[in-house]
This record gives sequence, C-alpha cells and structure tokens, in this order.
Amino acid sequence: MGLDIYTLPLAFEFTSPGPVILDIGPISIRWYGLLIAIAVITGVSLSQYLAKRRHVNPDLIADLSIWLVIGAIPAARLYYVLFQWSEYEQHPEKIIAIWQGGIAIHGAIMGGTLAALIFAKLNRVSFWQLADLVAPSLILGQAIGRWGNFFNSEAFGVPTNLPWKLYIPIQNRPPALINFEYFHPTFLYESLWNLIVFALLITLFFRGLSGKPRWRLGTIFLFYVVGYSLGRFWIEGFRIDSLMLGSLRIAQVVSLIAIVLSLAGLGWMYLFKRSLPDVILLNGDE
Repeated sequence: MGLDIYTLPLAFEFTSPGPVILDIGPISIRWYGLLIAIAVITGVSLSQYLAKRRHVNPDLIADLSIWLVIGAIPAARLYYVLFQWSEYEQHPEKIIAIWQGGIAIHGAIMGGTLAALIFAKLNRVSFWQLADLVAPSLILGQAIGRWGNFFNSEAFGVPTNLPWKLYIPIQNRPPALINFEYFHPTFLYESLWNLIVFALLITLFFRGLSGKPRWRLGTIFLFYVVGYSLGRFWIEGFRIDSLMLGSLRIAQVVSLIAIVLSLAGLGWMYLFKRSLPDVILLNGDE
C-alpha cells in the first residue's frame, strides 16, 4: 500500500505565536525586528571571517555593513510600498511602519548593491571582491529573515492540506480565502532553499581558497544571484500576495532578468576569460 502524505500526522503543522515577543509599556518587541537584527549581526560576523580568509581588512566589512543597512532597508520598504501603493495611499503614515512587515528582498538587493558600489568607489576597493565576501552572509540572512513572515502570518502560499501546512488566523486571510485555514508555508520553502544556496556558496568560497579552480572576482556573488533567483521564481508561484506588474508577478520577472544577467556575467568570465567591469582598475583577478 502506498503512503498517502495527506494522511500523515500533523507533526509539521505551523502556527505562529504572534508577531510580538513582549510589550514593555508602550514599546513592543517584535519578532520581525529581532530577526532582522540577528540576520545583520550574523551576516557581518560571517563576512568579517571570510574577509580574513581572503586577506581583506575585516574593518572594511564593518564599515560596509552600515552602508548596506542604510541602502537596503529603506529601498526594500520603498520597493514594496510602490507596488502596494493602494494600501498606503489613504494612510501614508504607515509607510514607515516597517516593523509591521512589508519589505521586498529585491528592493533590498538593489539598494544594497547601489550602496556597495558607492562605498567601493569611495574606498578604492573592488566591488566584486566585496560582493563575494558578502554574498554568503546575504543568503544566510535571508534564510533567517524569512521567519519574520511566519511570526507575522504573511507571505504565505495557496491553500493546502499537506502535513507541513501553515495555519493562518482568520484576520490575516484574504477575503476570497476566508474559509480556508491552512496554506503553503512559503516562508519555510524559501528559508530552506536559501540554506541550500548558502551551503553551495560557502563550498565554492573555500574551494577557491584551497587551490584550483581559483574563482574570478564576482563568481560567488553571481552564483548567489542565480541560486536565489531560481528558488524565488519557483516559490513565488505558490504565493497569493505577490507584488504584481499588471498580470505578471514582479518577483518572477526580476528573478528571470537576474538569472539571465548573472549567467551572461559568468559566461563573460569563464568563456571569454574576461574580468567583470569594476569601480577600480585591477591588474588581475584575485
């Protein structure tokens, strides 16, 4: 007799305890903010460790992290608000309420990339060297941060009755799905996918240190973009709250563009044996 996964015990059913850890007077300590803080601290520590292994001053990473936070978080919020403007048009004061959720990772990547380019130019260091050092930390931080969606009961998928289903409180369900209790835990899918990509990037990083092949600058970062985008394109198809551009899911469109550009960059480096354009002139790849 075959195993019917729909009849398995509900051992993996997910139910959020709520977005707030505790209230201290008028101040609420929220899981979302805590997870972002943990992701940033973990990411900076890891990137500093990787910098030492590449003989790069770890203090440079500490300085860069400030630029990344300043560039990424506001851009992530702005990106989300622009595509959800109907929700904020009548209540613009909610635009800054980032602790309630509502940030887009593609906006964070764009804002962080712009900040890193400016930082690299001002400090006369290779952008791609910095990007390779930060990429594993980025994907690990994304794996951690996705759990914020769980605590906020947001960014979930279509209804499901799988054993690892996610319970969504009635107040968080879309009106059209008000009678459904359980949904795909897309936060979990993406978190697990990101951990797989993280393992790949770390393996590539240390393999590049131990001998051949000695990766060209930018390789780790471009693999990050391809790896993350492949997973995001697939997982986005489950979601019911996608940011839309007409009839298109904007995250899938951006993911496809990112995959094509990154594969073109990898081809440029390894088929044509050329270095990627950088903010400074280099004598050769590290």
